[in-house]
Amino acid sequence: MSYYSKQHAVVTGGASGIGAAIAGQLAQTGMRVTLMGRKQERLLATADRFAAAIQQVDVSKPDDVQRGFAAAVQMNGPVTILVNNAGAVETSTFAKMSDELWNAMLAVNLTGTYLCTKSVVESMAEAGFGRIINIASTASLKGYAYVSAYCAAKHGVLGLTRSLALELARKGVTVNAVCPGYTDTAMVSRSLDTIVERTGMDREQALAELVRSNPQGRLIKPAEIAETVLWLCSPNSASITGQAIAVAGGEV
Repeated sequence: MSYYSKQHAVVTGGASGIGAAIAGQLAQTGMRVTLMGRKQERLLATADRFAAAIQQVDVSKPDDVQRGFAAAVQMNGPVTILVNNAGAVETSTFAKMSDELWNAMLAVNLTGTYLCTKSVVESMAEAGFGRIINIASTASLKGYAYVSAYCAAKHGVLGLTRSLALELARKGVTVNAVCPGYTDTAMVSRSLDTIVERTGMDREQALAELVRSNPQGRLIKPAEIAETVLWLCSPNSASITGQAIAVAGGEV
C-alpha cells in the first residue's frame, strides 16, 4: 500500500466550497475520505463525485460528533488525518450583537474544532502518526470590522493549534492552521449580497471592495487551499507543526 492509501481523512464541512475542494484533492491520492456536514443531500451529492463516505454531523453538538466519528472509524478505520473545515460567519456591529450570535459563532467555529479534534487525538498519539489541519481564516491573524465574534473564534482556533502542536510534538502528530483570505465560495457570495443590500453598491463594486485587502486584488480559489492542505498531509511535512499558513495573496 502507498502512503496515501493508508490514510483515512475526515473533512468537516465537506459538502461544498473549501471542504469539497479539499476532499476531492485528498481522494485523488487514494485516501479513504469521510465527509461530515449537517445537510444530507449536499453530502451525498459531493460524496458521489469522490466515492467518499459521509456522516451527517453538527460539529457544535458533542453527541453528534461522538456518534459520527465512531461510525466513520467503524466504516473506514482509525482517522489519521482530520481537516477541521466546518465554519460559519454572521455580521453584526459589536454594540448590537446578540448573545445568540456570539454563542453560535463560538460553537461552530471554535467548539466544533475542539470536539472533532478531541475525537481523534488519542488514537493518533497512540499510533504515532496524525495530521490535524484547522481551516482558520485570515480572521485568526487580524481583525475585521463587523465580524468580531467570528474573529474571536478563529483567533481561538489558532491558539488551540499552537498549544496542541506543542503537546503532540513528540508523538508523530502535527497540528497546523491554514488561513485563507476571502475565497470564491458560497459564504463569500452571501457576504457580497449583504454588502449590496446594505450599501446600495452593485455586485461588481461590492466584489472590488471585498478584495481590496488582497494585494493581488482577487478572491482565493478553493483549489489553492486544497493544495496547501495536501502538502501538510504529505510524508515530507512531518516537521511542519504549530504553523499558521496564510493563503491570502499577501494580505497578512
